[in-house]
Amino acid sequence: MPPRPIKTEADYEAALARVDKLMSARPGTPEGDGLVLWVHLVEDYEKRHYPIPLPDAEGTIRYRNDMRRTGRRRRATNQWRK
Repeated sequence: MPPRPIKTEADYEAALARVDKLMSARPGTPEGDGLVLWVHLVEDYEKRHYPIPLPDAEGTIRYRNDMRRTGRRRRATNQWRK
């Protein structure tokens, strides 16, 4: 099946199956080149139909602060385990 634009969800599912089949292809072979084309088509479809929104500033700051606190707790706990 030659690479072609992905227009529907059914086309998308078929393209994912094709990518799965080609995953073991060696780079530089016709199958490897086909894999690259299919992956680009799938990525393009996913960007248009399944966009990942950027995080808001407040959520990002909250996440970073939570990670800092978790890191401090982990370091403090590990200090007593020696």
